[in-house]
Amino acid sequence: MTGAPVTTEPLDRQLPMPFHPPLPTPLPKKRLPAGRPREWYVSHNRRLKAMRLAIALLDSGVYQPSSANNRRIRITAERLGIHPPSDTTCRMVRALIRYGR
Repeated sequence: MTGAPVTTEPLDRQLPMPFHPPLPTPLPKKRLPAGRPREWYVSHNRRLKAMRLAIALLDSGVYQPSSANNRRIRITAERLGIHPPSDTTCRMVRALIRYGR
């Protein structure tokens, strides 16, 4: 059985790969599941905030947890329009930076 003929074009004639720019707006929020204890929602939202801050710090060039002090994390949160994180959230941000390496 013969397949369709394969045509190869020079690389300069092939269509360019589609470029997907970063999303300009955050993804739509989904409702959290109902019926969980309040502590679960608090820790869930804390983890989401820590991830957003860790990503923003990594994008800005902070790759070492030692250079991500509470002040720098809170300034980043202010720049992103996020409420100032607690000391616990700042520790989580440093842990995410440490373990993401």
